[in-house]
Amino acid sequence: MTARPARGVRRTVGLTLGVALLLTVLGAPLGLLWAAVAPDTPVLKTAEGAIYATPQPEQPIAADGWFSLLGLGFGVLTAIALWFLLRRRRGPVGLLAGTLGGLGAAVVAWQFGRRIGLSTYQRLLETAPDGQAFTKPADLRAGGLDWLVVPHGNLLLPAFGAAVTYTLLAGWSRWPSLRPEPEPYAAWPPPLAGAGGWGVGPAEGLSSAPVDRPARSAAPEPPGPDAAEPPRG
Repeated sequence: MTARPARGVRRTVGLTLGVALLLTVLGAPLGLLWAAVAPDTPVLKTAEGAIYATPQPEQPIAADGWFSLLGLGFGVLTAIALWFLLRRRRGPVGLLAGTLGGLGAAVVAWQFGRRIGLSTYQRLLETAPDGQAFTKPADLRAGGLDWLVVPHGNLLLPAFGAAVTYTLLAGWSRWPSLRPEPEPYAAWPPPLAGAGGWGVGPAEGLSSAPVDRPARSAAPEPPGPDAAEPPRG
């Protein structure tokens, strides 16, 4: 009796962590997509290091914006996929797996995307002469990790999108348990065609349709004048 609940809890925890790990791995292609669409920032090499080529460049803001949009879309699609793929596990398992997976995917996407072209940038920063112009790969300014473990800023958007979307799907579900249930009237026989509509037709003798009332029996005619009177007591 006690082994079965413990086995069920371990299976649930394992499924939740497994799905969260799979979503975390999917952060790598998300980072590739972010690095492909986010613009690089033009910089100039000086004696003190690299400076922006323009006083107020727009490329760092665009990089943050692209990461926010892609991360939020990733979270929404993740919640929809978990809702339909884990039909029998709808509820806390899907919500927790989507939230944890969104956090992990955001960190992986950030670290993976920002390192694309970073080695070339660092090499030019060390070897290029002063005054040479080159570009810096995309990075985040509105997000990061506190104490190297806690994400903040737009790194939270994938988990936020997954949690909100999954909660909305649960709120719109027509089943109280969130899992598909048999319809209460699925086992009833279909209505038969006939004058009665629902139920048994007139062939079986039962019908809900109105029927003609039976005619009254004729009243007896009064006796004639020559008729004999009935005997009296």
